[in-house]
Amino acid sequence: MKKLVIGILAHVDAGKTTLSESLLYEAGQIRRLGRVDHRDTYLDTHALERERGITIFSKQAQLRWEDMEITLLDTPGHVDFSSEMERALQVLDYAILVISGTDGVQSHTETLWELLRRYRVPTFLFITKMDVASRSSGELMTELQQRLAEGCVDFTHGDEAQRQESVAMLSEEALERYAATGGVDEEMMASLISARLLFPCVFGSGLKMDGVGDFLRLLSRLTREKKAPDAFAARVYKIARDAQGNRLTYMKITGGTLRVRDTLRYAPLHGSEALEEKVSQLRIYSGEKYESVEKAESGRICAVLGLSATWPGQGLGVEADADAPLLESVLGYRVVLPDGVDAAAALPRLRQLEEEDPQLHLVWQEETGEIRLQLMGAVQLDVLRSLIRERFDLDVRFDAGRILYRETIADTVEGVGHYEPLRHYAEVHLLLEPGERGSGVVLANACSEDTLALNWQRLILTHLEERQHKGVLTGSPLTDVRITLLTGRAHLKHTEGGDFRQATYRAVRQGLMQARSVLLEPYYDFRLELPAEQIGRALSDVRAMGGEHGAPVSLGERMVLTGKCSVAAMQGYAAEVAAYSRGKGRFSCRPGGYRPCKNPGAVIAEIGYDAESDLPHSPDSVFCAHGAGFTVKWDQVKDYMHLDDVWKPPAEEAPPPPRAPRRSTDIDERELEAIMEREFGPIRRSVYSAPTVRTAPAAPAAGKRERLLIDGYNVIFAWDDLKALAAESLDLARSRLIEMLVNYQAYTQREVALIFDAYRVSGGRGEREDQGGLHIAYTRAGESADMYIEQLAHDIGRNESVRVVTSDSLIRLSALRAGVLRTSSREFRGELDAVLAEIRRKTEGSGK
Repeated sequence: MKKLVIGILAHVDAGKTTLSESLLYEAGQIRRLGRVDHRDTYLDTHALERERGITIFSKQAQLRWEDMEITLLDTPGHVDFSSEMERALQVLDYAILVISGTDGVQSHTETLWELLRRYRVPTFLFITKMDVASRSSGELMTELQQRLAEGCVDFTHGDEAQRQESVAMLSEEALERYAATGGVDEEMMASLISARLLFPCVFGSGLKMDGVGDFLRLLSRLTREKKAPDAFAARVYKIARDAQGNRLTYMKITGGTLRVRDTLRYAPLHGSEALEEKVSQLRIYSGEKYESVEKAESGRICAVLGLSATWPGQGLGVEADADAPLLESVLGYRVVLPDGVDAAAALPRLRQLEEEDPQLHLVWQEETGEIRLQLMGAVQLDVLRSLIRERFDLDVRFDAGRILYRETIADTVEGVGHYEPLRHYAEVHLLLEPGERGSGVVLANACSEDTLALNWQRLILTHLEERQHKGVLTGSPLTDVRITLLTGRAHLKHTEGGDFRQATYRAVRQGLMQARSVLLEPYYDFRLELPAEQIGRALSDVRAMGGEHGAPVSLGERMVLTGKCSVAAMQGYAAEVAAYSRGKGRFSCRPGGYRPCKNPGAVIAEIGYDAESDLPHSPDSVFCAHGAGFTVKWDQVKDYMHLDDVWKPPAEEAPPPPRAPRRSTDIDERELEAIMEREFGPIRRSVYSAPTVRTAPAAPAAGKRERLLIDGYNVIFAWDDLKALAAESLDLARSRLIEMLVNYQAYTQREVALIFDAYRVSGGRGEREDQGGLHIAYTRAGESADMYIEQLAHDIGRNESVRVVTSDSLIRLSALRAGVLRTSSREFRGELDAVLAEIRRKTEGSGK
């Protein structure tokens, strides 16, 4: 039988646990169907899970079906327990993504999809609750293909020929097979699923058992067991404790065989010395019960006793360690212990919880005697409080919490650190450079072995990696920085390993003190679904919070708004949405990375961090003279260094002149001319006068081709009919304007370019398209329409007659600077109406 580990994932309340029950019942693993609302499901075994009706801890169950022996991993669906879910993804052969037929694709569903893509997990989809769904299977399939992947194919509805054709379009090889044989066989389908090109979708109802049997048969036909190495390999994904307090290391055997009394050699997460420990027991869990076995073969999930320092994500044997998790909490809390409880004594017990959930990031602040940790949200906070009370008999509280900021740098510097008290010696030079957004701290080595022995170089890189480096603005963790070892020096007699630790830490801090630091704050990607009449309130709220949003999308009587906004601004907004929509609105968000903080001064002042007073993270260096060590401040340390700087800063260039700021009010032509003449002297340009009669415009001067550059959004909101249409749908307003301009261009034979400003659109790449003879351009993110039009007008040159259509003062200023004609949006409407009227007259005159 093929052994498979299959995870089941969904957003909260999608019906995931109900489907798990149905799969176990259909396979004969359980005799009675449990229900979440009855608090008797097979896999939600913890009292907290049954009390709240949600999955909190990942659990497994064993089931057999036809030729499959499946370990089914049920993962948490609530966003607060996403880190538990993400750890389980590391050991999956396949995933089942459950979609609610009543809710469709939610924001958290997209987060799950991104994680499945990151971990390259082949995925089947089960769309449940179809017995009460408000949308048809066709509508849901369209949404799945648009928001998840085009490779989502319906395996429930439609005929086989149609399904085969859809599958054939997913790869060249499948298309060739289809053309040659008239079909796509199951081996090819299984290959496409493994390559994450095909995602079979089955519709049904977990509660009514509809489609569950068909789904299991589909899994049997289209899944394949992975080939495993003969040598022992395993991946740890979870640490837990049983009712007796025994430490359990959950792992998937990915190669070879693990037996009781085998000795495993591995490195703890913190500490360089490897441990050797014997396996005292192997357990195969299914729900609450387990079976003790003598060996676990490749493809099995087992719980191992006897290991004291393993950690989630660790690779054992020939298995590599997993990548760092993608999801991180953005809120930090202080643990408030009961009166009389010593924080230092409570810390080791709380460390057990951090072992089980490393994303808690438990921190002991010795200078204040405080314990701090990181959480995803309020539900996780309540659950953690209950767990601490249950396991350690401590009734703790948490403070109000605070945003977890990050810091990065905006320029390149060379940081130096020297550590030379009596009979010690080490010097380190590091290059600190700004990294790509979301890259974390990246390490590199450019040091020559002629300068520093390889063993010392490796030690320096180890010290760089072992510590979470603090920024100098608020003491927040450093991120998005590339650190390169440039050079270093050791002493043949006096250098010890700890010397390079001190020199390395000090080099990082000294570099940060020199650099221009940037405070980063966390952002949410949000999705807001509301009744159509309330979308105006939502747009106003997002703008007031300093967020970004796309065009509202219509879903019948409801509207959907998506965008980005800072976590600080959006705290408590879910409750506000529920209040003003009277429970009809749906607000969801997911971590959207970090961006520069909008009010860094206020945040820095509130936190009150003093980098030079943080002695455990000192930027100063220690030198030796006359038999004693002495400290040199960070800003004087380079005068004392024994090695010269390696990196030379580039010659400074004069900064470019500042751009004119955007203005919210119009200015007239005379003021524009005065500005231009004051700044640039007399301007040579064509003379322009606005048309007073609404007639079709005359042809341009002979020998010159006429071009129109039209500011799209300015025109839309200057014309009453398009402005009203935009209030309903911006896409409709754009389409209507494009339709009118296509007709205008075809009749006048002018070169017409329609430019839409994407200055505030995150991730805009600067797209181009043509419709008829109309050229349409969307500027890049961060590029405003006036920048684009000014450059385009300059590139066209003097051999063409160029006219800019806009009422935007800054764009008119750009046009004036380029020496081209300007027409206001309202004036151009008269010209356009005259052309369209002429087209209608000729069309009616010809009898068409």
